[in-house]
Amino acid sequence: MKQLVKSLSHKKGWVFDLDGTLTLPVHDFALIRRELNIAGDEDILDVIHRQPPERMRTMLEQLDELELHFAALAKVAEGAEALLHSLDARGCVAGILTRNSKDVALRTLESVGLDHYFIESMVLGRDEAPPKPSPVGINILIKQWGMSHESVVMVGDFHYDLLSGRSAQVSTVHVDKSDRSWPEETDIRVKTLKELRAFI
Repeated sequence: MKQLVKSLSHKKGWVFDLDGTLTLPVHDFALIRRELNIAGDEDILDVIHRQPPERMRTMLEQLDELELHFAALAKVAEGAEALLHSLDARGCVAGILTRNSKDVALRTLESVGLDHYFIESMVLGRDEAPPKPSPVGINILIKQWGMSHESVVMVGDFHYDLLSGRSAQVSTVHVDKSDRSWPEETDIRVKTLKELRAFI
């Protein structure tokens, strides 16, 4: 059931999606699917993990190369630096939950100058936890932090982010300038991270 959330000032643990949330969206998923020979309407990671072991390894290596290319092109999202600075000043902790590999996530954070806000153990990629929409990654971070679910929020730009947050029973924030919306899984919807600061 959707919660009514007017303020996030009491939240101490912040889980962020990376691409399209803390960074501007640069991934060309159509290109990735073409390179991996994946149909346009299929989930990339689901298709890869259905392959025989040798083919799966090859496809994951190809995906890593493509994602590293996009990591080098990443640019910080509007309001990301200021939001993370505010959370840090409040004594909050922040983690990353991404469907990319951890190495790609760390390189992306370094590329956009946000790496100093995140401890490496709190950056979880697809090898550290089952990919979103699974809630496992959020639960791993909650356990690391020793917090209650009520103290944590998941912030992302896509349905999988919101589904993982709802499944983990934490508050959810949808950051998106488009018309996409998933109201049943969204507690707060904002266009930018700059706008999100008003809720903390």
